[in-house]
Amino acid sequence: MDIPSPTKLKGKFVGILVCWILGFGSLIAWNSLMSIGDYYYALFPNYHPSRVLTLVYQPFALGTIVILAYNEAKVDTRKRILAGYTLYTLSTLTLILLDLATSGRGGIGNYIGVCAIVGCFGVGDAIVQGGMTGDLSFMCPEFIQSFFAGLAASGAVTSGLRLMAKAAFENSNNGLRKGVMLFLAISVFFEFLCILLYAFIFPKLPIVKHYRTKAALEGSTTVAADLAAAGIETQSIEKGNNDAKQSERLSTKQLFFQNIDYELDLYLIYVATLSIFPGFLYENTGIHQLGSWYALVLIAMYNVWDLIGRYVPLIDKIKLKSRKGLMIATLSRFLLVPCFYFTAKYGDQGWMIFLVCFLGLTNGHLTVCVMTAAPKGYKGPEQNALGNLLVVFLLCGICSGVALDWLWIIGNGKF
Repeated sequence: MDIPSPTKLKGKFVGILVCWILGFGSLIAWNSLMSIGDYYYALFPNYHPSRVLTLVYQPFALGTIVILAYNEAKVDTRKRILAGYTLYTLSTLTLILLDLATSGRGGIGNYIGVCAIVGCFGVGDAIVQGGMTGDLSFMCPEFIQSFFAGLAASGAVTSGLRLMAKAAFENSNNGLRKGVMLFLAISVFFEFLCILLYAFIFPKLPIVKHYRTKAALEGSTTVAADLAAAGIETQSIEKGNNDAKQSERLSTKQLFFQNIDYELDLYLIYVATLSIFPGFLYENTGIHQLGSWYALVLIAMYNVWDLIGRYVPLIDKIKLKSRKGLMIATLSRFLLVPCFYFTAKYGDQGWMIFLVCFLGLTNGHLTVCVMTAAPKGYKGPEQNALGNLLVVFLLCGICSGVALDWLWIIGNGKF
């Protein structure tokens, strides 16, 4: 079956935009929770919300992605991603209903309810992020870059909205809670929009149909439902699929060892980042001139520069491509840990804001560099498997970083 070159196909710009929105919608609920951390500190002052909610989120995400990565060749990508966005939508709506039902009261019962919903967010993250990364790994690099930029944009936008909501509602009755309800309602809207975009728009773009058809001819079994949704006849594809199955495909174990440095890069990037963000920024930076705005400004600066960092690789001359260079840059970021410690202890808020910006910039830049470089040189099914494998290590890094974040409060009387 002959398929045209992707350079001759339409829909690339629309595909980049849709990928951005899909990334935005997949993490907007979680980033909203991080941005409204001050609300949960007001409700649950003794339970370390920023640390505990992150710690609850990650094991669910990690356990789910490990299972899905092991079985990725058997899982229908379309059903997987739609299920993930549906879970996001329902979970966020439930969080709104829980707050309305309890009239915004604290207490251990409500806290457990919030933690349970956050666990569902973790499952949704693994379903969507692993599925989308695998799906986009055999398409053009701009798609996966845009998806990961959308992930960061959700943090930047929610942080900006949080600052505006605080300014607008600060002096009104129950203003903090009004801002929270606004955030969660926006999250529900974008998550539902992602369901519609992935179900009806994305699979019908000519360039997406091209890449999925190519992947199917190379032996991929995960794109059949998306091709059917795009109205593509599958008889000739099935023949090519059967032919491809007869050829040797690299196993997940082989992909693991061939890309161990990329996997370690992602793991270490997020160990360093999550050992500082967000728990340290909320609880260990002291009191400064910005007062109650301080933590919100730090979170916003991280998110904005993380977003900027994810667009920097589009400038080819400053994009890190060397595998050795990526590893050196990743390991160098651990120097930020003592920098944050001494700045929190002796520095002023200007230096802390600078460090947070640098943390976000390097996190975004290195993430996109690894995600766009690693899948090159493989066939569609292998790129899908590798995309899922990379997300496993990304989430492992987040989980480890979240656990290490607790070390900051040992001995300071906050347990």
